[in-house]
Amino acid sequence: MSALASESLVRSAPAITQVATRFDALDALESEAIHIFREVAGEFDRPVILFSGGKDSTLLVHLAAKAFAPAAVPFPLLHVDTGHNYPEVIDFRDRLAERLGLRLVVAHVQDWIDDGRLVERPDGTRNPLQTVPLLDSINEHRFDAVFGGGRRDEERARAKERIISLRDAFGRWDPRKQRPELWNLYNGRHAPGEHVRVFPISNWTELDVWRYIQRENIELPSIYYAHQREVFRRDGMLLAEGPWGGPRDGESLELTTVRYRTVGDGSCTGAVESEATTLDEVIAEVTASRLTERGATRADDRLSEAAMEDRKREGYF
Repeated sequence: MSALASESLVRSAPAITQVATRFDALDALESEAIHIFREVAGEFDRPVILFSGGKDSTLLVHLAAKAFAPAAVPFPLLHVDTGHNYPEVIDFRDRLAERLGLRLVVAHVQDWIDDGRLVERPDGTRNPLQTVPLLDSINEHRFDAVFGGGRRDEERARAKERIISLRDAFGRWDPRKQRPELWNLYNGRHAPGEHVRVFPISNWTELDVWRYIQRENIELPSIYYAHQREVFRRDGMLLAEGPWGGPRDGESLELTTVRYRTVGDGSCTGAVESEATTLDEVIAEVTASRLTERGATRADDRLSEAAMEDRKREGYF
């Protein structure tokens, strides 16, 4: 090697090191998610993104937009609307779909109740009622790959998930039939009538999500930040009054400064007391928390030790 070539390599070494250090953990997670979106787009005919207006599904839409820019996101959005959602979230959902020019398919649980395909639960919660409208919508629109915002750190059943999760012709999940995923190789093979659920942010944590939201300046529904709301206490949770019922006898409303760590059916999604009104404050709060957002604020996961796994086996998200 000539002296001139050797000197050139030495001069370029610091630049190479500098580029490498700029590729941090969030970059790696983003790159993995974008790769998954592109793989699915190339392998499946009719993918769809499950979208609730929550932070994780909003993150999915943001990543999908990055994956296919400058083209439009090539998938529609599907929301299974319980009718018990917070107005701020529904308003955000509609504005985001309109802003990005995305087709929004909404399956209203109330329609299934009205025509007798579902029966209202005595406890008023509709979260478990989402499974049938979800599976019916997948079949009606012939979706073969359904993107979801599930993360492995949320709950034990979700920790078992592969990134591409096979569902049988009845939409059911069997953990024994999950395929190995070595390196970044994903198996999307499925028989007619089957479909897959795809989880591009499986390896993210709640803290990763918030740090990425801050870095990318992603808009979220206002209820993710501290605000005053009338809530009542039940089973260690702060629930809001709404069409789902409550407060019951012995429960009283109190005006409290709260925020939501996750959004869903109002009957089983609790708030947490918080003064975090900025992303920096939310990140500091999440960093100090010892409970995942589902563990802290989702009553539907407390129905039994295997509540989430039972719902997943039936076809839930």
